[in-house]
Amino acid sequence: MGIGSIAGGLLGAAGSYFGAKRAADAARDAGIRQMQAAEWAREAAKFTPVGITTRFGQSAFKTDPYGRVTSATYEASPEIQRLQEQISGLYGGSLAQAGRAAAMQPQFEQAAQGLFGLGRQYLAQSPEEARQQYMSEQMAALRPYDIEEEQRLASSVFGRGRGGLNLSVGGQPELQALSEARNRRNLQLAAAADQAAQQRIGFGAGLFGTGAQTLGAGYGTQVAALQPFQTQFATVQGLEQAAQQPLQLGLGIGETASAAGARAGGLYGSGMEAANQNFVLQGGLRGGALAGLGKGLGGMIGGMSFPTGGGNTGAMPGIFGQTAYGTPYQYGARGTGGGYST
Repeated sequence: MGIGSIAGGLLGAAGSYFGAKRAADAARDAGIRQMQAAEWAREAAKFTPVGITTRFGQSAFKTDPYGRVTSATYEASPEIQRLQEQISGLYGGSLAQAGRAAAMQPQFEQAAQGLFGLGRQYLAQSPEEARQQYMSEQMAALRPYDIEEEQRLASSVFGRGRGGLNLSVGGQPELQALSEARNRRNLQLAAAADQAAQQRIGFGAGLFGTGAQTLGAGYGTQVAALQPFQTQFATVQGLEQAAQQPLQLGLGIGETASAAGARAGGLYGSGMEAANQNFVLQGGLRGGALAGLGKGLGGMIGGMSFPTGGGNTGAMPGIFGQTAYGTPYQYGARGTGGGYST
C-alpha cells in the first residue's frame, strides 16, 4: 500500500473521530444544561407556605430539605382566646337547660297518647253507626216530653168530647197535627244526625292531629332549649376559624407562589429544550463537516502518486515525498533541486 493511501486513510479516520467527538460533546453539554434547567424548575415549583400574623392569630410552617411541609401550626391571639373562654363558660348552663327540656318529653308523649286514644274511639264507628247513635240519643232525650205532650193532648181532647171527631182523611185533628209536627222534627233530627256523624269523624281526626302537635311540641321544646348551646358553640367555632385565617393565608400564598414557579420553570424548560436541540443539531452538523472534510482530504491524498526513484520530482512538493532509498523526507521550496531532510 502506498504512502498516499495510508495518509488518506489516517486523515479520513481522524476526520470521522473528531466529527463524532464534536457531536457527542454537544449532546453531553446539552444534557447537562437540560438537567440544570430541570433542577431550577423543580426548585422554582416547590410548595413553600408563608407564616402570616393577623389580629386574630399567627401561623408557622416547617419544611424538610426537600421542600416538603413537615408541620403546620397556628395560634389564636389573646383576644380570641379570652372570648373563647368566656363563651365556653356558658356551656354548663345551656346544656343543663337542654337536659331539663329533655326530661319533660315523657309528659308530652303521655298527653299525645291520650289524644290518640280519644281519636281512635271517635273513629271506631262507621258514619251510619254514628248517625244511629245520634238519633237514639236524641229520641231518648225527647221521649219524656213526647209522653207529656201526648197525655196533655189526650186529656184536652177527650175531656172536651172531641175524641171521636174526624173531619178529614187524617183522622182526629189534634192527633193529626201532633203526628205531623213529630214527623217534621224527626226529619230535622235525621239531617242533624248526618251532620253530627261528620262532625264526630272530623273531631276524631282532629284529636290525632292535636296529639301529633303535642308530641311535636315536646321535641320542639328540646330543640329550642338546645339552641343557646348550639349558638354558643357556633360562635366559638367562628372565633377558631378567625384564628385559622393566617394558616389559610399562608397556604394560599405558598400555593400561588408554587404555581407561578411551576409556570416559570415550564417556560424556562421549554426554551432550554429548544436551545439544546439547536445546540445538538449544530454539533452534529459541525461533526459531520469535520468527518466529511477528513474523508475528502484522505481521498484526495490517497489518489496522488509520489516518486519512488532517486529524483526529487513529485506530484505535490512541500507535502510528503519519498527518497530514492525509500525514507520519508520533507520537500523544500519549489525549484531548489535539493534541501531534503531525511
